[in-house]
Amino acid sequence: MAEITLNACSAREMTPDRRGMETPARILRFDAFQLDGDNRQLCKDGIPIELGTWYFDALALLVSRRGELVTKDVFMEQVWHGIPVTDEALTQCVRTLRRALGDDAANPRFIETVPHGYRFVAEILKPLQMPPRAQGSQVAGVSTLAGLMSGAVAGLIYGMIAATGSSAQVLILAAMIDALGLLAGAGLGTGMATALTWRGRADGWLVAGAAIGGLTVGALGNLLERENVGLLSGVSIANVTGPLEGVVLGTAAGVVAWAALIGYHWRIVTAVSLIAGAGAAALIFFSGGTLLVGSLQALTQGLSGTQMNLADIGILIGETGLTRKAILLTICEESQLFILSIGISLFVARNRSMKPD
Repeated sequence: MAEITLNACSAREMTPDRRGMETPARILRFDAFQLDGDNRQLCKDGIPIELGTWYFDALALLVSRRGELVTKDVFMEQVWHGIPVTDEALTQCVRTLRRALGDDAANPRFIETVPHGYRFVAEILKPLQMPPRAQGSQVAGVSTLAGLMSGAVAGLIYGMIAATGSSAQVLILAAMIDALGLLAGAGLGTGMATALTWRGRADGWLVAGAAIGGLTVGALGNLLERENVGLLSGVSIANVTGPLEGVVLGTAAGVVAWAALIGYHWRIVTAVSLIAGAGAAALIFFSGGTLLVGSLQALTQGLSGTQMNLADIGILIGETGLTRKAILLTICEESQLFILSIGISLFVARNRSMKPD
């Protein structure tokens, strides 16, 4: 499977040397920016910012000497390579860089004017180089916790709305949904961890690993639901979450995890999570699949005496009950919550593994 690459700044941070070994690429990070020396590209939140050759070289010089005075003579030697230019050319260069960075000369966050030159003052962030196995373990653990967290939220909400008995029934329903979230997060995390350990980087195989993990968990969960209910009641329950839903959610979560791990800004990760969640929900719904509410509905229809008032869920979102539209909306909300939890959790974990250079 080909590696996914949107642009130079979203490419992997490991490049092969002449011996085929992988070595860190020259990518410097500060604030929301990435300065890629190998591809001569400046990006903000993964989006390229066009700079002329001399302007890029000037910025690279400033960033590489963070905290140091860079004089006009140094600029002339290393940027213009001895070509005679006026002081106004250097002033215009710095002005252009500040405009590209959104900086203010009166209150600088990046480029500070000092006597005899300029100084780059922003903090440089450098990713910690984690072994693939350690990175895979981190992704597996974070995804499992994210699944647990999303399951806890959905379980508590649905338990409070749909349970008609005592508070114990609310807790039982919440715990059941929480366990499903934990299982889903663990399955996707294991698939992604396997891909990361094998490939040594986040690429297209990360998405494949998440899809395979989702497929496995969906099939296992479907089997357990059917077998457990069948053993307890002798009734066969149809239309519960299974392999289809697992592979769709896994693929969507894998795309979001890839965006988070290669360094996109949290706003982009959030937007991709919501879009991917909505897309996954539409595919699941129109393919005849279902998620939590649909599975609970199948359970109540198959088992007499089950005390759950699922119609209240539909009423809460503006429908007359658990209509087809209400089920679509719940699938969308469940998908977005699960995928967003994984995306943001991995984004936070990745940023915590970064330290000032």
